[in-house]
Amino acid sequence: MSQLIEFYRGTGSDTRGRNLERIWAYSDSEMEYHHDFIQWLFPLREPSQYNPDAPVLCDEDIRIFRADASLRQNLAHSFERFLSFLGLARHQERIGPGPDFERRSGVFTSPNHNWLRITRVLISLRLLGLEADGQAFFACLQELVKNGQAKVSNDTMAYWQNATFPDRPIQR
Repeated sequence: MSQLIEFYRGTGSDTRGRNLERIWAYSDSEMEYHHDFIQWLFPLREPSQYNPDAPVLCDEDIRIFRADASLRQNLAHSFERFLSFLGLARHQERIGPGPDFERRSGVFTSPNHNWLRITRVLISLRLLGLEADGQAFFACLQELVKNGQAKVSNDTMAYWQNATFPDRPIQR
């Protein structure tokens, strides 16, 4: 069994010895400061250029995630924590500003490393079986831009659209 699957089952740790619950318990400041956890919460098929110790998804990991509801439930919990970090929250089937949005809204005012994290999250959710969550997240991002609550370029929105819907033509 891969180290990533053990990590997501709660029986293993990342290469720094942190388990999933420890990372979920990070404060927003810790999430902003640490740059080597996001690759564990939202793995991709490609190696991370920022964290050489991060897991790389293989077909078997993806198959296991898609077949195991408890892994997807933990992934959903990671996603909820990331949304909270961004100042967002789930509202039934939608995602939108949460109670801390004003305090956290600086994430959306100019390009920063969190925009790369958003791309990673969108791709990882799609790969690991939470496509609907990724699509709701993208719809939220579109709404924030439309309402002037986020200053995100058309190029970035196109990149996020491609991360969410890789087979859909880019609309500008």
